[in-house]
Amino acid sequence: MPDRKGLVFRTDYFGDAAAWRALAAMLEDIFGIDVTMLDRLGGPDPTSAPFAWFDASGRCIANISAFSMPLVIDGTFVRAAGLQSGAVRPDYRGQGLFRSVMEAALDHCDSEGFEAVALLTDKPTLYENYGFRTLPQHRFAGPAPTGGRVGAMRHLDIARDADVTLLRRLLNARRPVSDRFAPLRQAEMFLFNAALMPDLRLSLLENENTVIAWQSGPDGVFALFDVAGASVPTLADILASLRISPSNALVHFAPDHLDWEGEALADAGDMVLMLRGAENLRPERPFALPPMAEF
Repeated sequence: MPDRKGLVFRTDYFGDAAAWRALAAMLEDIFGIDVTMLDRLGGPDPTSAPFAWFDASGRCIANISAFSMPLVIDGTFVRAAGLQSGAVRPDYRGQGLFRSVMEAALDHCDSEGFEAVALLTDKPTLYENYGFRTLPQHRFAGPAPTGGRVGAMRHLDIARDADVTLLRRLLNARRPVSDRFAPLRQAEMFLFNAALMPDLRLSLLENENTVIAWQSGPDGVFALFDVAGASVPTLADILASLRISPSNALVHFAPDHLDWEGEALADAGDMVLMLRGAENLRPERPFALPPMAEF
């Protein structure tokens, strides 16, 4: 890709500490999120392939990053990629920089043989011209089950290095939380999202070697965000092991492994999940990307 006047195009630059900090500075300026916390959590996704423009001073002015995100969709393995960290500094918008990094990232995904590319955005029309289509998401609500088996449980702390190490091990060997739609691996974003959610509880069901990501709301609703481990316990067993008896449950992913059915409610959030790939890569039943996997 030819350089533009006064600008330098770079890719695969995460090994350059100064360039990584420049990207982090742009993302914090635009989105108010400090991605350098990933350094303490084990670093950015090693499969990441960033595509960016830098100015002569080394400031990152436009970027998008592709990364491997293998998915299960309706029980079938899909070799997919995700796109994240897409941004252009306000003083450089309208110059075609975003289109150039998007095209470079999609060319990379095509050349690597990815069957699908996913992204989350609050501007879905921006991506329709690149072949992306919206996948409507749902949450699942209903009365909380009772009568589950009580298992040994201890709470984890994302601020403890030993707990981060344990979480990484479980996340890298996890069972997909749903067969309708779920990532096979997404350790970096799970940890990053956990660090951004001060009210999140991470509880280890020790006999199952499985972590439960959850919150308990003041209205008596138990909110389940993800389950990460070699198995997915039933919702009744999760509640019994946590020793709580909520009146209602809200599950933020398809509950096909939880031995529980909830009413599928259309997601009213600002962020839209989009997918670029074959038309049949669309779950037949309601689903959601777990919040811990959001990118």
